[in-house]
Amino acid sequence: MEHFIYSVHVTIPIFLVMAVGWACRQNGMLNEAFVSAANKFNFTVTLPVMLFLDMSAVDIYGTFDAGYVLFCAAASTVCFFGIWGLAKLFLKDASMRGAFVQASFRSSAAVMGLAFIENIYGSSAMGPMMILGAVPLYNIFSVVVLTFEGGSEDGKADTSRIAKAVGNILKNPIIIAIVLGTLAALFHIRLPVILDKTMGSIAKMATPLALIAMGAGFEGKEALEKIKPTLMASFLKLIAQTAVFLPPAVWFGFRGEKLIAILIMLSAPATPSCYIMAKNMGNDGELTASIVVATTLLAAFTLTGWIFMLKMLGYI
Repeated sequence: MEHFIYSVHVTIPIFLVMAVGWACRQNGMLNEAFVSAANKFNFTVTLPVMLFLDMSAVDIYGTFDAGYVLFCAAASTVCFFGIWGLAKLFLKDASMRGAFVQASFRSSAAVMGLAFIENIYGSSAMGPMMILGAVPLYNIFSVVVLTFEGGSEDGKADTSRIAKAVGNILKNPIIIAIVLGTLAALFHIRLPVILDKTMGSIAKMATPLALIAMGAGFEGKEALEKIKPTLMASFLKLIAQTAVFLPPAVWFGFRGEKLIAILIMLSAPATPSCYIMAKNMGNDGELTASIVVATTLLAAFTLTGWIFMLKMLGYI
């Protein structure tokens, strides 16, 4: 019972914040304009600032674990290509593939991941290490699959769209923030106190604002549309990937916050930015929204279960 209560205390507060956002949307306090503006603000300002500060504060030379970062990168890569291969084989409707693959493998690791890790351990060096190994690949792989599966009108990815995709990768604020933060940590660059405190105040908004926006943007009816691919993607996102890669992570000796960060990387719900990218790149936005909604709802139960199991086995 003690382990179950511990697990509930970790997961439920995160989803209660989302519930507040949903309730505010239902009574008219928040609207679609707020959700859109908040998501854009988070994507371009608060989240990059938070990631920059988190990465720049890491003692790279003292805590950097190359094996851990490589494991996160390898697991993300195998999940991506494995799910893409399965979609090619079993998903007959080609127009769904890009959206299905992206939402099946891409976790909300930066927003919800850090929220969970901070909820358990407070400030953590392993959260940024996981982000360094996984989040840039999330963004790069998403652009790749959405470009090739979305394609042009004749179903092929034309050169101009590939060039645009490369440009979007290079301009991605999350990738830029991670790179700059890592460089700042490597070269021991410290910001002036006034700038550091200003950015710190902005960074503190990232997680709660993102959770409120996710809750406010929740539309339950969308989860009922295209239910079969939605449920399959949810299974892959919340259960299958974790079941495959968590045992190797334990075998490699990862424990505590390292293991929690890997768990979040594998089984956190699909990030809302999946929808923005899918829509902007000519893929199935309706399916993406359905998967984001379903995984966000179901993760309250699956993540609690995974954390309960790890706590019961003494790994965290």
